[in-house]
Amino acid sequence: MTKKKILVLTGGGDCPGLNAVIRAIVKAADYNGSYEVYGSIEAFNGLLSKPIDIVKLTPAKVGGIHVKGGTIIKTTNKGNPLSYAHQQKNGEIIYKDVSAQLIRTIKKEKFEAVINIGGDGSQAISKALYDQGLNIIGVPKTIDNDLHATDVTFGFNTAVQIASEAFDKLVTTASSHNRVMILEVMGRDAGWIALHTSISGGAEICLIPEIPFKLENVIKDINKRYNKGKGFVNIVIAEGAKMDGQKIGKSEKGDANIKLGGVGNHLRYALEENGCEPDVRVAVLGHIQRGGTPIAYDRILATAFGVKAFELVNKKQYGKMVRLKDNKISSCSLKQAISKYKQVSRSHYLIKTARQTGISFGD
Repeated sequence: MTKKKILVLTGGGDCPGLNAVIRAIVKAADYNGSYEVYGSIEAFNGLLSKPIDIVKLTPAKVGGIHVKGGTIIKTTNKGNPLSYAHQQKNGEIIYKDVSAQLIRTIKKEKFEAVINIGGDGSQAISKALYDQGLNIIGVPKTIDNDLHATDVTFGFNTAVQIASEAFDKLVTTASSHNRVMILEVMGRDAGWIALHTSISGGAEICLIPEIPFKLENVIKDINKRYNKGKGFVNIVIAEGAKMDGQKIGKSEKGDANIKLGGVGNHLRYALEENGCEPDVRVAVLGHIQRGGTPIAYDRILATAFGVKAFELVNKKQYGKMVRLKDNKISSCSLKQAISKYKQVSRSHYLIKTARQTGISFGD
């Protein structure tokens, strides 16, 4: 009996738990017995390469990968088939929509369906390809936890755990030197990692994109903690936090999006230039939050997502994204999945929790 073929790919930034999803899809397909699974290397780039770069994913190949960080089929955030980079002979880069070519390749290779594991950008691509007739299922992935259709994304809790452990270490060095320590964490335009880390670690100040802060308020909060030069302050700042309404970052050549980062040092210099007397130091956690072994929760959630994704393929329920909603694994349309960006609401219970335990947001 000829088995039906499923193609799996991982796009966007890497994230703890990606391998657990891949493993779960392969295991569920093997359990069913009617499918075989392949992986496209570096997201859609594998299908757009010449020759195509795909690999068969067998139960033996995915054995034990759920405890490993990263993704065995690689990932990229520079492989959007709707705006694909082509270098001209003169070196100029132009962007073309190659989605029709991509779909033709998928059908030529006789893939029954595609499972696209990625964040909001990846799922927007899934939606566009589905609208063009591709059988596709989305699996939500991001450490930023900014997909509103699911209560939580795998990878987020691992990122929070990593950030919290780093923050705990900064508390002791801040106390020893009477310093102000600033920990910059990821999250793009959502403050979920910063908020959770601040509460878990007991930060004095938490600065997130959803609540623009004023420098003068941060300085006042710092001064309250010091008595005759003695004291310490620990600040968690999200990479997308806005000081007096301004985001900090830069645009790379050929990329219209601002690459966030540097807000921690920007805050440090602003504090020093505006009369903050305590010694200020900055730790930028960066990609450490993306790497390493996923915690148990993320392995379990990722595995459940992978099994559900295979179930949707088997039932031919395409154009959907799996999710965790109200403590149940379910699905929603890709249209619903990308309809809204999930940020921290000012009325969220964790904002109230933070404020009533003495955490300032600099507002």
